[in-house]
Amino acid sequence: MKYIYILIATLAISFGLSAQTVVFNVVEIKAKDFSESDIEAAYETCCADMKPNKGGFALQQIGKGSDDGMTHRLVWYWEMGEDLWKGTNIEDKAPLWWNQMNNYVEEWGESYCGRVLSRQDASNEEYEWTHIWDIKINDPNQFKTAHDKIVKTFKKEFEGRWVAFGTYDINYPSGATHWVGVSGKDDQDHMMLYDKLQKQNEFIELLAARGKTENIRDYMVKNIKSY
Repeated sequence: MKYIYILIATLAISFGLSAQTVVFNVVEIKAKDFSESDIEAAYETCCADMKPNKGGFALQQIGKGSDDGMTHRLVWYWEMGEDLWKGTNIEDKAPLWWNQMNNYVEEWGESYCGRVLSRQDASNEEYEWTHIWDIKINDPNQFKTAHDKIVKTFKKEFEGRWVAFGTYDINYPSGATHWVGVSGKDDQDHMMLYDKLQKQNEFIELLAARGKTENIRDYMVKNIKSY
């Protein structure tokens, strides 16, 4: 399960490679039954030797909260302004991989891009499931200030977890403009965290301090393979 840490760390630790803003591109897919290992193998056969430049690629499983029967996400992330595949033969290998993927994907879902504006790096390998909330917010600066204060104030509760906030900039999924994510062990671990936080008045006050917020959807993701 160590790869899971690698991307909850890489959509976290790799986000901490420098002070540069990290951007990401996501494609949701509905995989054909029993094809997950084939999808992994397809990437291994054509692209495993390609070394991402200041970023990475990951295959994620979508758990609870999946929309339209989507089962997985393909995630690319890199430092803004950089070429993710600099120095690689992406032009030769990418068409082969996409053609292989068509054999294992029943349906292609939404694709969207965004940025990571704030994050706490993960340090616990057991926190392999990430809970993501897609939201619409009224004042991004106000929200970020309160979000960062929540993470700092409740440092003990968030210890070892990846906690992040960012934007959707191209093709807002279901109309969401921003997102928040936090990692944990499993459903019960996440619910225990929320129960502990919501019993504290200061946490409730800081939630309100984020300003007007509309929850669009929430869902769980788990990293299957990352590079």
